[in-house]
Amino acid sequence: MDNYNRVEEIRKKLSIDAVLISNGNNMRYVSGFAGATGYLYISEKRHAVITDFRYTIQAELEAKGYEIITIGNGGYEEAINDILSTEQIEKLGFEAEDMLFANYQKLKEKLKVKELVPVFDDVSHLRKIKTPQELEFIKRAEAIGDEAFTEILSFIKPGMTELEIAAKLEYLMKVKGAQGLSFPAIVASGINSSMPHAVPSHKKIAMGDFLTMDFGCVYEGYCSDMTRTIVIGKASDKQKEIYQTVLKAQMAALEFIKAGYKGKEIDKVARDIIYGAGYEGCFGHGLGHSVGLLIHENPRLSPMEEEIILAGMIETVEPGIYIKGFGGVRIEDLVVVTETGCVNFTHSEKQLIEL
Repeated sequence: MDNYNRVEEIRKKLSIDAVLISNGNNMRYVSGFAGATGYLYISEKRHAVITDFRYTIQAELEAKGYEIITIGNGGYEEAINDILSTEQIEKLGFEAEDMLFANYQKLKEKLKVKELVPVFDDVSHLRKIKTPQELEFIKRAEAIGDEAFTEILSFIKPGMTELEIAAKLEYLMKVKGAQGLSFPAIVASGINSSMPHAVPSHKKIAMGDFLTMDFGCVYEGYCSDMTRTIVIGKASDKQKEIYQTVLKAQMAALEFIKAGYKGKEIDKVARDIIYGAGYEGCFGHGLGHSVGLLIHENPRLSPMEEEIILAGMIETVEPGIYIKGFGGVRIEDLVVVTETGCVNFTHSEKQLIEL
């Protein structure tokens, strides 16, 4: 789906005169413009990027076929009013789930339009099923993560801090072609690994520690996400039991997943294995989430997700067990769902690694 077709899809959904898109990821998805500031205006007859001087050239290069409007001293409100007046727009949609209340109040006060109409996830919904081009970008981003993980294994030594390892991971992804990070790398060792989203600290990794590394990068605007947990030194019997339970749960979910199931049905496959092994209460997050221009997208794999998972959707599959005062394990792959199963974009070793 090219940018023109995306504009047409939005026009089909419009039950109002025009819409103002403010969400940066939606702007990029629809127009190609990846600047940090601006609005995208779409009506039946016009589609325009409205931005400031800092991003005019970028918009001209990225938003092919779009009218580029550079704001003047009157700011965004004046530029938008010029369009509204020319087109005689009475009802203007805005992204209610994105816009700050203060910005909404400013637009409501200054825009010469009869009604501002909230538009919810209509645009974001278009992003759920990935195009072949998007899948290639995500696949490459995940491959960069695989390469970084392979290399980091020869770098990790007892006595290093979590921060050192996180910095190295992030460095490796960037030198291997990443434009940026999907999120700051999570590196958690020992008892810190019992926190699913632990922040890397000055804690030194020690023999016998679990070491969980959750990281991802951005390639051509699209995110990757993966997690691996290893043991520094020899794993104890308890560590092996926890690890194998998580791995069994993940493999079962990967075998089960395909288009047509609700998100909660896929989540249940892994959750039943973990709970059945005696770890109920130790897996407190969902099994996964979609990934794209944003690291956490919908639909999700969780006990509450009623949405049907469709072919072409990207999902993470990341069960975990977390025990306070002991540590935790998470194993995460990134897959694209198909009619008959899934294609796994993550290829790093999943059998327990003891360094």
